[in-house]
Amino acid sequence: MTTSSASEHPPTTEQATTDGQPVEARNENRSQRPQSEAFRSFITSGWGPRAATGTTRAPSADYAAVRRARLSARFPGARLVIPAGGLKTRSNDTDYRFRAHSAFAHLTGTGTELEPDSVLVLHPVSEPDGAGGTTEGHEAVLYVRPLAGRDTEEFYADSRYGEFWVGARPSLDDVEELTGIRAEHVDGLRDALAKDVGTGGVQVLVVTDADEAVEDLVDEVRASEGVVEESAAKKEQHTDEALVEAVSELRLVKDEHEVQQMRDAVDATIDGFEQVVRELSAAAAHPRGERVVETTFDAHARLAGNAVGYETIAASGEHATTLHWITNDGQVRDGDLLLLDAGVEVESLYTADVTRTLPVDGTFTEVQRRVYQAVLDAADAAFAVAIPGARFRDVHAAAMEVIAARLEEWGLLPDGVSAADSLAPEGQYHRRWMVHGTSHHLGIDVHDCAQARRELYLDGVLEPGMVFTIEPGLYFKADDLTVPEEYRGIGVRIEDDVLVTADGNENLSAALPRRPDDVEAWMADLR
Repeated sequence: MTTSSASEHPPTTEQATTDGQPVEARNENRSQRPQSEAFRSFITSGWGPRAATGTTRAPSADYAAVRRARLSARFPGARLVIPAGGLKTRSNDTDYRFRAHSAFAHLTGTGTELEPDSVLVLHPVSEPDGAGGTTEGHEAVLYVRPLAGRDTEEFYADSRYGEFWVGARPSLDDVEELTGIRAEHVDGLRDALAKDVGTGGVQVLVVTDADEAVEDLVDEVRASEGVVEESAAKKEQHTDEALVEAVSELRLVKDEHEVQQMRDAVDATIDGFEQVVRELSAAAAHPRGERVVETTFDAHARLAGNAVGYETIAASGEHATTLHWITNDGQVRDGDLLLLDAGVEVESLYTADVTRTLPVDGTFTEVQRRVYQAVLDAADAAFAVAIPGARFRDVHAAAMEVIAARLEEWGLLPDGVSAADSLAPEGQYHRRWMVHGTSHHLGIDVHDCAQARRELYLDGVLEPGMVFTIEPGLYFKADDLTVPEEYRGIGVRIEDDVLVTADGNENLSAALPRRPDDVEAWMADLR
């Protein structure tokens, strides 16, 4: 990691235990950085001009402006604070790679381009409406930590932010050119947030759980400016919770740019699945073959996009009956099924989420095919109802009708229980073998729009531009004594990414074979 790469020699005991040195400062002991004025003068001089960055306006910038305008209309007169988030510590003083909070990325149109600690603020403004009155809106400002000069100590000494350590950050001009949003130094954030705040003044709202330091700053501003409880009506409308809800609901319907990002993510993901199939023989020969599958896909995701959109599930055999199996330390054996649930996150941070269950040796057994076909039929039933005007919950209900019917047909429901009995709210026996839902919204988060209100999500009416998964499954654990032995240890999930269109839907991942004969033929061609 970049924050620990300069340890050429370990510090001596004397250096590491200097009397009076604060514990938090001791990580710097390893750097052995000179402290002389001669060194400071020398390292901050003699540098040529920086090359032009070549920054241009992002294709997403205009779309992001429309998104901000929609958010602005929901909170007239309030100051809205949307942090990108900061670096997250992996261990000691090493950090994970930075990924911006999804609401920030969605509203700025940036993906991997902006730096940690950036904050988008929508400042309330009033403008003449042309009829003698005014309209309320917002001015967007990005507060960022810009590129520091080479004459500063940060340039060479700051292992977390310094150019010498982690590379050059964009300048304020770069940020403005990229986003079309006015950029200011983050050092001015506190004063900007406090402007006109107080009893009867501007209310400040923040997206919570994005950046603890920014939340603390907002709380400090509220307290120092003597903010008191607002009226019940205003409080209900203008709260941090309402802002979190709003930025999530903004993503329920994707715009044209977002749909293209989803197509790109899905296409890259399909390529990754093909690479996995090509490596199945190597996986079967390795004592931890699931790791071969995982690293094959993850390496592809890092090369084709930003990274994986979530931890890859590479579950073979019995592990396929564990819904979120990410340990991926098991063998991949001929005769078993491999459940691969994976998605590429592209540079814009939009991700695919696709699952295929593959016979490791390329051919389904009779019972594997039986279970697989039931899951596929459930998925097809869900696709049939995923059309404009239906409700989101209808998609799951359609899949469950098929699952319950098949379990009844196979004699797996309790004695005397029919599929209709099981589908009743007081029944639900079939859910023993599929405890998860059939669908979730998908986009800049793998579980996108998660803070949306129930009436807009689960009970929401499907509209063109919505993107979500369809992913029924059946999971028979190896020690499940309620099913015949032939089913035990079989886990099957089939997951596709669906776009609701004006006249129905489109399976964005349809290029990845779904039907068992097609899966076998596809695998044979690749191996």
